[in-house]
Amino acid sequence: MKSLILLTCIFTSMTVLAQKKVDLPYETNSNVNWSTAEKEYYSDIWETNVVTNVAIPRLEVFEADQPNGTSVIVAPGGGLYGLSINSEGRDVAKWLNNHGITAFVLKYRLVPTLEDGIKEITEEGTNNPAKIGERVAPVLPLSIADGLAAITYIRTNAKAMKLDPNKIGFMGFSAGGAVTMGVTFNYTKATRPDFIVPVYPWMNVIGEYKIPEDAPPMLVICASDDPLGLARPSTILYTDWVTSGKNAGIHMYSKGGHGFGMKKQQLASDNWIEQFYAWALTEGLTKPTLN
Repeated sequence: MKSLILLTCIFTSMTVLAQKKVDLPYETNSNVNWSTAEKEYYSDIWETNVVTNVAIPRLEVFEADQPNGTSVIVAPGGGLYGLSINSEGRDVAKWLNNHGITAFVLKYRLVPTLEDGIKEITEEGTNNPAKIGERVAPVLPLSIADGLAAITYIRTNAKAMKLDPNKIGFMGFSAGGAVTMGVTFNYTKATRPDFIVPVYPWMNVIGEYKIPEDAPPMLVICASDDPLGLARPSTILYTDWVTSGKNAGIHMYSKGGHGFGMKKQQLASDNWIEQFYAWALTEGLTKPTLN
């Protein structure tokens, strides 16, 4: 009897953890080729689970039990060499689910690496930072295309998933923030996100940009002590939105560092996602959960 109960618990746990996965359409690029298979593993360097060598873009779908119509595409960071898949991906999605928001964790295409992409970007960051830019340059447009394809998928299937096609948000962390802004600067009417949340976005890789005439509402989140120097570009992004007469908010925490995601550091930045939710409610982008 105990064995039966144990098996039932294991099966139930697997059912809860299992999520629908959707491969996104994509065009190949002869200049970028992957020889190492996609891999998820624990990185001792970053002390978290990561995914590397994404060659086929994919959505992990986290459906809310009581969907309120709002959905958010979540793009984890990782310098385009990897994805911090839990702290900046799945953990975010689960929090959103608990507040009635359906989430889609985007595994966008990454720089082709060997077995340990995190080791590669760490070593290059120390010994040859320019090489990172060279390797990222041909891949970022593919990652942005994956973000646009994600919006197309959700908007096309919104009715079947009980989602509002006019309440699709895009939230990205670090390199995922670059994907978020790349989507924002390249959308069409059909692929426009309805709101964006760049979290410590990697803006330097984007280069010059022009604010769209119908730019979506934006909430920028960052920490002043970001060791990668992302605070100032984040404030400039916010200022550009406001100067252009667009709807924008910002939470710039004095401490938080880089890559805080859903990690708990006993700092004010731990509450960033609650601040996002309060902003979304204020802007009418989502609805309060029912007790």
